[in-house]
Amino acid sequence: MYSTARVSLTLGLAAAFWACGGGESARETPEQGRDLSLAPAESVAQLSDQPAAQPAARPPVTQPAQPRPQPQPQPRTQPPAPRPTPPMLAEGTSIELFASDSLNSRKNKKGDAVMATSASAVSDSRGREVIPAGAVFLGTISDIAPAESPGGQGRMALTFNRVQFGGKTYSVQAAADTLGTVMKGRGVTAGDAAKVGAGAVVGAVAGRLIGGNKTGTAVGAAAGAAAGAGVAVATRDIDIILPAGALIRIVLTAPFTLEEIAG
Repeated sequence: MYSTARVSLTLGLAAAFWACGGGESARETPEQGRDLSLAPAESVAQLSDQPAAQPAARPPVTQPAQPRPQPQPQPRTQPPAPRPTPPMLAEGTSIELFASDSLNSRKNKKGDAVMATSASAVSDSRGREVIPAGAVFLGTISDIAPAESPGGQGRMALTFNRVQFGGKTYSVQAAADTLGTVMKGRGVTAGDAAKVGAGAVVGAVAGRLIGGNKTGTAVGAAAGAAAGAGVAVATRDIDIILPAGALIRIVLTAPFTLEEIAG
């Protein structure tokens, strides 16, 4: 019984102790252990007496500046190349030709056709060949007449309006400036004989009047015939002739361009 009372007393004291705080101490023990292991930063700072190291501040990340678009140079518009000027011969250009056929004031007349060929190539001011050698020039006789006396000069004028080469025909305006003509007498023609006869008649009449007889008439006729022959020689025609192959120099009376004649 005594033992039972002591055990009961012991249990009662233990319960009282527990009620007075023994249990609370037991409950707080884990927290206290936690407080000791995980001391606040302030406690650590106070213990070490040094401020806690702050993490280095990262410099702000700057985005690389985007390059500003540069204006693209506009392609320079090239002006159109000038069109090359066509070959041209200026007014006043001289061209040497060779006569293709003979012309004669005794046989030919105004308006007859004329043909000649270029003696050499003709180039423009830039050295470009415009008319080749051997080009055929076509034209007409614009004037022709024999000399009326041995001391006189005949007349011959030629104009050209077309030239042919390379299978094409072009318009040209040119006139002969120099002609390689020669003068040639015709000899005693029927017209010249008539002049001699007329002189004889005139002489016979004059002798009859002067002499009064047949002798005077005969003398007058002889003298008249001689005078008539002199008149015939002095007044006979002298032909102007342009031989085949003779030189003809023409001069352009208007600029020449390669404008083909249609048809």
